[in-house]
Amino acid sequence: MASLTQQFTRSTIYIPCVHPRRLKLLKSGKVLPQVTFPCIHIKHASIRCTNLTPWESSAPVKYAPADKDGDSFLKNAASIFETHNTDGTAEASTSNTEKLVETKGQPVAQLQLLKWPLWALGPSILLLTGMVPTLWLPISSIFLGPNIASLLSLVGLDCIFNIGATLFLLMADACGRQKYPMQASNSKAPFSYQFWNIFAALTGFSIPLLMMFGSQRGVFQPQLPFISFAVLLGPYLLLLSVQVLTEMLTWHWQSPVWLVTPIIYESYRVLQLMRGLKLGAELNAPAWMSHTIKGLVSWWVLILGMQLMRVAWFAGFTARARQQQSSTASDAASGV
Repeated sequence: MASLTQQFTRSTIYIPCVHPRRLKLLKSGKVLPQVTFPCIHIKHASIRCTNLTPWESSAPVKYAPADKDGDSFLKNAASIFETHNTDGTAEASTSNTEKLVETKGQPVAQLQLLKWPLWALGPSILLLTGMVPTLWLPISSIFLGPNIASLLSLVGLDCIFNIGATLFLLMADACGRQKYPMQASNSKAPFSYQFWNIFAALTGFSIPLLMMFGSQRGVFQPQLPFISFAVLLGPYLLLLSVQVLTEMLTWHWQSPVWLVTPIIYESYRVLQLMRGLKLGAELNAPAWMSHTIKGLVSWWVLILGMQLMRVAWFAGFTARARQQQSSTASDAASGV
């Protein structure tokens, strides 16, 4: 290690004396002599260290190859720079990568095998909880007249469907995720899609509520009792609220089932409103109420058709995105 030398130098400082003769502030004409400080001589201190640090070698380190060295520069040199064999490192990294892929592939394959039964189990649950009670269960076993018991029976029937729809969406979400759980699989719904779904739901809310308000005000005659209105359209309004909540949760969680959720609920809603038409005939509902339910059926059939067109649009959008990714990958490979 190079020696460290520190040198301290002191010089002589002269301070002249001021002669205030012109100011005549001093009575005596004596002049003070100059003050001279002695020069201080300090020996130069040298710090020498003969011990080497752990990272230094006793042999001289080569920093540039000489002409006579040839290809032997930095081979087996005991210095802070060591030559590495890149072939061994590449083989080790390749073997580690293969082991990692094998360990990851085993649980992924098991998960894929577990997902196959969900493709049949999910639709079966949806069929049993939604279509079978509505189509094959007699109306007389559910509807006992315009009372609270009939309302609770209809709400319970819709709750059974909601349980089945929730299980179906969970299974569809599990099947729609990526093969590798560590990969991010976020599916964000477009803002325009969210806006029009909220608009359709608000329209479906406002039409029956306005008709009920008009009936209570006497605008629509004959007037319909509140309990009869609740039996006809109460379950419809409750399930529509559940649908809006479910859609908002799928948008927030960025689940891949955001495109399927309104189709499931709207398909059942058409059956629900058709059931309302049958109950209207049992209750001798006025004509304006029957026309309102028919208008709601037509509205939701229109919205269901738009949802199916969005599915076709999304399929085309996904195909275009895959083509762009493949073209980008091929361009990058050709550039390399």
